[in-house]
Amino acid sequence: MNRRTLLLLLATVATGSARAATKPAVAVHKNPWCGCCGAWAAALRQAGYKITLHDSDDLAPMKKSLGIPDKLQGCHTALIEGYYVEGHVPLDAIARLLKERPAIAGLAVPGMPKGSLGMGSDPDASYDVFAVSKDGSAVIFQHAGN
Repeated sequence: MNRRTLLLLLATVATGSARAATKPAVAVHKNPWCGCCGAWAAALRQAGYKITLHDSDDLAPMKKSLGIPDKLQGCHTALIEGYYVEGHVPLDAIARLLKERPAIAGLAVPGMPKGSLGMGSDPDASYDVFAVSKDGSAVIFQHAGN
């Protein structure tokens, strides 16, 4: 293999690796006055996701249109590659969702669990991330924290 072919091959591999490492765009719908929602979005941005913020004083109509069950709602809703991500879902759960691509509507962390992503640092944090099917039923996707 000559030097030119080797350089072309290396450039092709590097370009492919860069594309594989690129994270998708995330549309985050949040209340304009909510600091924890902004902190959650900032954590995603820092992890390499392309974040677009959409502020709204009333997220209920959007949550309803997505079919997010009331009991699973959090304070913000994100849309990413055909899924919704409701509430303070951790980064590793989002990465797993995008890798496995299950046939669900989205992930949800109900409420605002202390110590969840965007909700401060709590070494004793413990909460569940739910996989929500298109019919609104939910199962535990993963446990977060201790």
